[in-house]
Amino acid sequence: MGVLNGGPVLAPDPAEYRTVKVRFDNEILFLQLHRPEADNAIDRRLVEECTRAVRFAEEHAKVLVLEGLPEVFCWGADFRELASGDGGGQEETHAQALYDLWLALALGSFVSIAHVRGKVNAGGLGFVAACDIVLCEDRSVFSLSELLFGLMPACVLPFLIRKVGPARANYITLTTQPFTAEQALAWKLVDAADANSANLLRRHLLRLRYLPKTGVARYKNYLRTLDDTLVASREKAIEANREVFSDQENLRKIARYVETGLFPWEGE
Repeated sequence: MGVLNGGPVLAPDPAEYRTVKVRFDNEILFLQLHRPEADNAIDRRLVEECTRAVRFAEEHAKVLVLEGLPEVFCWGADFRELASGDGGGQEETHAQALYDLWLALALGSFVSIAHVRGKVNAGGLGFVAACDIVLCEDRSVFSLSELLFGLMPACVLPFLIRKVGPARANYITLTTQPFTAEQALAWKLVDAADANSANLLRRHLLRLRYLPKTGVARYKNYLRTLDDTLVASREKAIEANREVFSDQENLRKIARYVETGLFPWEGE
């Protein structure tokens, strides 16, 4: 149970979530991606549960802290779900829901903080770039691996470009190379890094908790009037995502990787 404007707020019921953990405390919603068996890969249920939690934050929280696991923040799309066909061919609907989730993190009436530890790849970078503030452990490693499979980070790019600019986003996409927290800090993807990222987060929350939710909401709404690129880019991102995931050769590469562990350039 949290307290908002002097009255009690019924916090989200943790029992209703399977792929994330939620905790609401003093107008701060802690949302932890929690699929340890899948390196926090993004499947449809995770997107749905995150969306439900973010909607709660829209109404009741002035800060949302998004976290992963100690060794992996998020490793991107769930290739096993894609290869199995469990999504029922609804990749476009999934992409729309994921993009809208990131929009909510970027434009919602709360301060969104990504607290990153461990590895971040592909769609995980979308979660990071969507947040207002990015804090990380200094041993964290970031990457965009999509082009290795003939894919592209269509939905990630608008958010990544907003953080690091088009030239740097292009470099990160084309090289597919992992980069360090130090590089992420220099490229302005990350706002602050520390060996003790939990303490770094605590220090930020000590200050942010004093912000009034109404003030944050007005400020975020004003920012959107200054730059509406994320909303304007939505349909282009969804269309580009549709193109790469309707390519049967790309899907074959994904299925082969799931089955054998071999990358596309490795021998048949």
